[in-house]
Amino acid sequence: MPPSFSSLVDRVGGRSVSAWDIHYQAMAAARRGEDVIVLSVGDPDFATPDPIIDAAITALRDGDTHYTPIAGYPELRDAIAREHERVSGQHVGPENVIFTAGAQNALFAVALALLERGDQAIVPEPMYLTYEASIGLTGATLVPVPQPAAHGLRLDLDALARAVTPTTKAIFFTTPNNPTGVVMSRQELSYIAQLAIAHDLWVVADEVYATLSFEQSHVSIAGLPGMAERTVTISSVSKSHAMPGWRAGWAVGPQSLIEHLVRIAHCTLYGLPGFIQAGALAALEQGRVMHEAMRDTYRKRRDLVLEQLSNERLRCFKPEAGMFMLVDISQLGVNAHDFVRQLYEATGVSVLDAGAFGPSTAQFIRISFANSDARLTEACQRINRFVADLPC
Repeated sequence: MPPSFSSLVDRVGGRSVSAWDIHYQAMAAARRGEDVIVLSVGDPDFATPDPIIDAAITALRDGDTHYTPIAGYPELRDAIAREHERVSGQHVGPENVIFTAGAQNALFAVALALLERGDQAIVPEPMYLTYEASIGLTGATLVPVPQPAAHGLRLDLDALARAVTPTTKAIFFTTPNNPTGVVMSRQELSYIAQLAIAHDLWVVADEVYATLSFEQSHVSIAGLPGMAERTVTISSVSKSHAMPGWRAGWAVGPQSLIEHLVRIAHCTLYGLPGFIQAGALAALEQGRVMHEAMRDTYRKRRDLVLEQLSNERLRCFKPEAGMFMLVDISQLGVNAHDFVRQLYEATGVSVLDAGAFGPSTAQFIRISFANSDARLTEACQRINRFVADLPC
């Protein structure tokens, strides 16, 4: 047996990790050429556009294979700042930006910079799977606040206010939300902003799906009065430009925080590849044309799944944004974990146990739209047949 491990390793595990077991089985089966349909992950099924790939290849051929600035190339940080200002209305410059290895890397680094043992961080749940570990590894305590199905999976603002204590340090949230697809309204964000100002809290806003909002406009809390000095905005080009494997994300916030994040990056990543940054810059230069095409595709797929997944025993929650849909399976007499396993074994369709996102979705599954219309239709038909065969 090896010597003992740090207690930190015990903070990374549980349902948020085991929820991926069926997904990994399905991915392995897909690589073997088996007839499976993977609807368990938000990995866009589109190829990264050629202009982005060409920019990275050119950078490689031009010798951009050496160390790069820890915070990212100035021209890329400037482009991110301009995109953030367009989306949020908050005026920022490159000094307010750090380029990271995807939004997940930004989330973890920000948690390290803001939180420590004795702090509390409030997070509305259902929440993205890595929030628990990212906050837990700092030693801080995560305090979940429900977004119950009875309220349309929207944040319970009264519960949010009650959750604030003298040890609360920050509020973390995602809008548009993964897994619910809910887009926070200006009224909801204003309430959070007033709470943060009144109690001198940090706000960490994960806005990865901001460009994929369907019927209503995305609002960024960083642009609200009094929030610039206390808000960190996290985003990436993973979903907006079909680039998840590039690991190209960022954090935007007060310059003093960015300086701390740069020091953290100094002893972790030590900068990111220049050719990746060239691709990210090309993606941002594509402008809104690509955003709109991607958004329209996912909106059509959402409507397709809503139409095709027609079963009186299932209740679909219509998402306002993103590439996922939550489905309530509470009428089926089987828990979400077992449903996911049985569905995959019987049909080859992999979906995700949404209970991993929090108690509010304990009896839900999450379906991804990251597949073709034909495969989505086939998957819905298989799910319908499987559900019809379950005992009433």
